Amino acid sequence: MRSVNIADLKNHLSRFLGEVREGTELVVRDRSTPIAMIVPLSKMGDSDAEEIVLVAAGQLRPPLGRLPASFWSMPAPRVPLKRALAALAADRKED
Repeated sequence: MRSVNIADLKNHLSRFLGEVREGTELVVRDRSTPIAMIVPLSKMGDSDAEEIVLVAAGQLRPPLGRLPASFWSMPAPRVPLKRALAALAADRKED
């Protein structure tokens, strides 16, 4: 694990990110106080890395908490198949 201060990180960001790509973990320090860690996505579980990429792209929102138990006993929404397919088609056209 390597340590870097904010000024060096800002001045040499590309170089440090290259090291992270190669597997190095970086601890970011602000006046000798550790404030963050930059780790390669491959070091995390595959599903965690995929979720992080989707969140960063704005395609996924992380949960704010657990669903209440009452959620599972609520009736399912009734949406006609045509409306559901139309919404799906419209969503795919936006991409």
